[in-house]
Amino acid sequence: MTAAPLRVVLVDDERLVRTALRAILASEPGIEVVGEATDGDEAIGAVRALRPDVVLMDVRMPRVDGIRATERLTDTGEGSPRILVLTTFENDAYVYDALRAGAHGFLLKRATAEELVMGVRMVATGDSLLFPAAVRTLAAHHARGRRAEALTARLTDREAAVLRLMARGLTNGQIAEHFTVGPATAKTHVAAVLAKLGARDRTQAVILAYEHGVVTPHEGLSDEPG
Repeated sequence: MTAAPLRVVLVDDERLVRTALRAILASEPGIEVVGEATDGDEAIGAVRALRPDVVLMDVRMPRVDGIRATERLTDTGEGSPRILVLTTFENDAYVYDALRAGAHGFLLKRATAEELVMGVRMVATGDSLLFPAAVRTLAAHHARGRRAEALTARLTDREAAVLRLMARGLTNGQIAEHFTVGPATAKTHVAAVLAKLGARDRTQAVILAYEHGVVTPHEGLSDEPG
């Protein structure tokens, strides 16, 4: 039995951007662009009518921007789509606000076609799409001054270590390799971290880690998982 295609809605106030995104995604097997919107208000209506799996959301738009739209869409609870933010600059403060509002990751508009497709598929399966170096830069400008202990006190030592690896951008498989455990065990640790932090997903957990100083923006971590 063939799996249903991933349903995607494109949200951007520039027609040329939407046309380019549609052309790339429409050529990919298993992905279907089911609708478009020019601002956040239209995006909310499109999501309610079309029930997409993924929304590609620009953040800077007239009337209702991508942050407010993301907040409203993620407040709907179960059945809300995965949201992948589109941005021109990775250090845009709007990106950080969108991630805090519930977006599951972000993608630069200069990304390649392959990166775009990979991003859509990743967030659709429940993974986050974060770039550790960019998130650390944003966190340096948005630190809340909270103490790490206030967050890590809820976690075991192993779970706190898992959170730090998540903040570096490691996948469940890479976390499993790091601790020499099976993938199922790593997945269980990640799930425990999310539950104890009250985080809806990995992205929110990573944001909390940076805001509380569990991972500092300038500590000597590699920029990409290895």
